[in-house]
Amino acid sequence: MPTLNWIGKEAVVNHHQRVPFRLLKDVPDLACGDPGSGNLIVQGDNLEALKALLPYYAGQVKCIYIDPPYNTGNEGWAYNDNVNSPVIRDWLGKTVGKEGETLDRHDRWLCMMYPRLALLKNFLSPEGSIWISMDDSEISLLRALMDEIFGRERFIACNVWQKRYSRENREAIGDVHEYLLVYAMDPEKFKETRNRIPLTEEQSKIYKNPNNDPKGRWRGIPMTAQGWRPNQMYEITSPSGAVHHPPEGRCWSTIETEFKKLLAENRIYFGKDGKSQPNTIRYLDEVEGFVPWTWWPHEEVGHTDEAKKEIQALFQTQTAFDTPKPTRLLERVFQIATNPGDLVLDSFAGSGTTGHAILKMNEQSKDKPLRRFILVEMEPKIARDVTAERVRRASEGYVNAKGGSVDSIGGSFRFCELGEPLFDKTGMIRETVKFSELARHVYFSETGEPLPRARVLNTPFLGACRGVGIYLLYNGILGDESANGGNVLTRQILAKLPEFDGPKVVYCAGCLLSRDRLQAANITVRQTPYEIKVS
Repeated sequence: MPTLNWIGKEAVVNHHQRVPFRLLKDVPDLACGDPGSGNLIVQGDNLEALKALLPYYAGQVKCIYIDPPYNTGNEGWAYNDNVNSPVIRDWLGKTVGKEGETLDRHDRWLCMMYPRLALLKNFLSPEGSIWISMDDSEISLLRALMDEIFGRERFIACNVWQKRYSRENREAIGDVHEYLLVYAMDPEKFKETRNRIPLTEEQSKIYKNPNNDPKGRWRGIPMTAQGWRPNQMYEITSPSGAVHHPPEGRCWSTIETEFKKLLAENRIYFGKDGKSQPNTIRYLDEVEGFVPWTWWPHEEVGHTDEAKKEIQALFQTQTAFDTPKPTRLLERVFQIATNPGDLVLDSFAGSGTTGHAILKMNEQSKDKPLRRFILVEMEPKIARDVTAERVRRASEGYVNAKGGSVDSIGGSFRFCELGEPLFDKTGMIRETVKFSELARHVYFSETGEPLPRARVLNTPFLGACRGVGIYLLYNGILGDESANGGNVLTRQILAKLPEFDGPKVVYCAGCLLSRDRLQAANITVRQTPYEIKVS
């Protein structure tokens, strides 16, 4: 398969593995409602934020939506679209070296995107999908990048979104569309489980009830199919005595026994006069909706002006975001790709449209498990004053630009910043690290899976994964107040460990047991901090 190459690639293809794990620090003053609702907003470089979130959410996200910088070459207030912000430029200089100062803007964009996409892949569940907004600036490079990281076989579609409703006359050919690129971890499973698009009220008007059917509104589906099949070429006689055969070049859509069954169930309609070609009755309440297709018109999912007006209504000011997305667009994405109770991740959160869209969808399905979101925004001012504030105002209600009161749609979130790295520069565990924080990292380091959220971390036994019990001795978890805090595996400590019938891995500061004793107890010892993955 052809591969994509650019200046700086060698420095970034494995960079996501070297990013240090950082702690998440709660900022209660910026939270909204119940912080335990499952929704989370994180302020910090999304590369480091994603690494910090991995021990909690790896393999659990049903849908990732991102709206990264389009790299148009124009400076923007919210994002520098030529990937020239101070944070990104500083990161490129450290990661790529002096070469990073003179990279072409497309090289810079690829260097920025590669490690972030590589990390995002680890968050998707086996049924998960990733949706990326992009315009013509980088869509060709993005396709090649996604083929390399996710695999060409995981490509689903490149949807076209009509972002304008009026003509664009400034360019040689008016720019009125953007793209939504979609990849899925398992394309066959995605096809089986993705949702159809519900009919609008206007679309449902074609379902009528001309014969006062007690089962409600319906429409007639012509009972023919393309082709010629011997067992579907039978003769049909209508109630009026009219005899029907399939039109030339077609056959009936069902075999004769199936037709007779439908006829007995009053599911065949011959018209008001009883003479017309047979139609199969399809009731409105049986319609699942339409299979999504790649053309997304603004009438169905909104446009850029609508998105700007949504932000203006919330903040009573003109938006400085050049490419905001309407909530209707993201509602369509999440309606197709998720179900109630699923988790959505957006690591380029910007104006917070993803969070707003999820809250709107939850309001419409209060009797079901609620969809949850994780939003990551790099710029501190935007994260606090725009991303979180927008979701808060939507949740709690607000006064719009005309002075009218807009009702709350409900919802909560926890707000976090990135704290210190888990390990200091010498590779030692920082003294401020709590048992629960190290435990989640140890479990993820050992298993590659996040520790279940419901697990109560007040015991050295963290849990079992694939038949192996995982233990951590740290910070006197067994109540030992000695210098080593019970962090050294001795006979006395071994006797206190919760029992597990199977092989065991014990993370500890040291071990005083003999090799024979460890083998008899089926224990593998990993010494902290040296045998914990630090990145």
